[in-house]
Amino acid sequence: MQKIKKISYVIITALVLSSCGRYSKVLNKGTAEERYMLATELYNSGKYNKAVNLFEKIITPYQGKPQMERIQYMVAQSYYNLEDYILSSYYFDKFAKNFPNSSKKEEAAYLSAYSDYLASPKYSLDQSDTDKAIAKMQVFIDTYPNSDRIKDANKIIKELTHKLEKKAFEIAKQYYKLEEYTAAIIAFDGFLSDYLGSSYKEEALYLRLKASHDLAVQSISKKKEERLREAVKAYEKLEKSFNDSKYIEEAKELLIEINKELDLITQLEK
Repeated sequence: MQKIKKISYVIITALVLSSCGRYSKVLNKGTAEERYMLATELYNSGKYNKAVNLFEKIITPYQGKPQMERIQYMVAQSYYNLEDYILSSYYFDKFAKNFPNSSKKEEAAYLSAYSDYLASPKYSLDQSDTDKAIAKMQVFIDTYPNSDRIKDANKIIKELTHKLEKKAFEIAKQYYKLEEYTAAIIAFDGFLSDYLGSSYKEEALYLRLKASHDLAVQSISKKKEERLREAVKAYEKLEKSFNDSKYIEEAKELLIEINKELDLITQLEK
C-alpha cells in the first residue's frame, strides 16, 4: 500500500513538473499559435492567471485576426473570474467597443458595469467606483431596454444609490456630532435636495432641526433672531413632511425653546 502511494506521488509530481515545464517553455519561447492554444486550454481548465499571461503575449500578433474577438473576451472573463474587477471592467468595456457586432456585446457591456458594481466599496470609503457603476449600468439600460438583465440592472442602481445616500447622510450626521452646526445644516440641506425620496429623510429633517436649534441658541445677539427663525422653518418642514414622525414630540419641545428665545428677544427690543 505504501509502495503504491509512493508511485502515485512520483507520477503526480512528474505530471505537475511536466505541465509547468511546458507552460514555461511556451510562455518564454513559444510561437503565437502555441501560446494561443495553451492559453485557451488553461482558460478552459480554470487556470486564469496563467492563461492571461499567455494571452497578453499574443495581443499584437493576433491584432486584426478573427481570433482576436475570442482572445479579448477570454482576457476579460479571466480577470472577472480572478475577482480583479477593475481590470475586468476595463477589458469588458474595451471588448464591447472593439467588437460592436459581436453576439457577446450586450453581455460584455453588462459585465463591465457589473464589475464596477462588485468593485464598489463600503459606503464610508471613496465612492468613485459606485458612481461609475451607476452611470455605466444606466447606459446599459438605455442601450438595451429589452434585455433580460434590465431587472437586475435597476436593482443594482437602486442598491448603489442607497449606498451614496447613506454616505451623504452619515457625513451630515458626523458634522452634527462634532458640533459643527453650520456645516451640518449645509450637508443636510444638500442631502435632502439630492435624495428626495430617501429612507433617511425623516431623521435628516429632525437632525437638521436640532442643528438649527443648537446653532441658534449659541449664537451672538445680532445673528440669534435670524437663526431662531430658520430653526422654526426647519421644524415646519419636519412637521409638514412627517406630521406623525417618531421625532415629533422631541421636535415640539425644541420649538417651545425656540419660541421662548424669540419672545425674550422681542421683549428686549421693546
